[in-house]
Amino acid sequence: VCPGLPTLEFADVTADMYPLQTKLYYICDPGYDREGGAYPGIQCESEQQGAVWKYKGFKCFDKKKLSSTALRKELELAQQPEREPKSPAPHKQEDLPEFRQKDFCGPPKTIPHASISLPQRYYVGQVLHFKCQAGYDKRHPTSGNRTCKEVNGKAIWTPLDMRCTNDS
Repeated sequence: VCPGLPTLEFADVTADMYPLQTKLYYICDPGYDREGGAYPGIQCESEQQGAVWKYKGFKCFDKKKLSSTALRKELELAQQPEREPKSPAPHKQEDLPEFRQKDFCGPPKTIPHASISLPQRYYVGQVLHFKCQAGYDKRHPTSGNRTCKEVNGKAIWTPLDMRCTNDS
């Protein structure tokens, strides 16, 4: 397990790949609520074909549409196949020599009217992409990566040489 992620003010954090055991949670967008009893969590697990996300059928519905007809229609829309997430950029073998591609899950599938919260735990091998939010990207560099690596038996985050500010 990696140490806590140092915060970077005014930056968005994303990832293309997640190591085994990573847990993520869906959060319904404002104005939407999850279907009663639906578990929002997913986990990256190992299967014979490689690492895959385990889903529990999470859905969000519009709070304003409480009539049974509107709710049924909303659920039908949510059951239609979601658009496939963009393929992550291929990682060269030398990028993470101690890890195999099959030990990582790609981006989780999109759920209508929901977003993914950042994981509470990160594992060795995780690469995170930082990008300054619009209006806070006046100084270069405005993006960068941090990787959780094991160095001398200890998990550390690689340095990130960027600062997000709206100073001129």
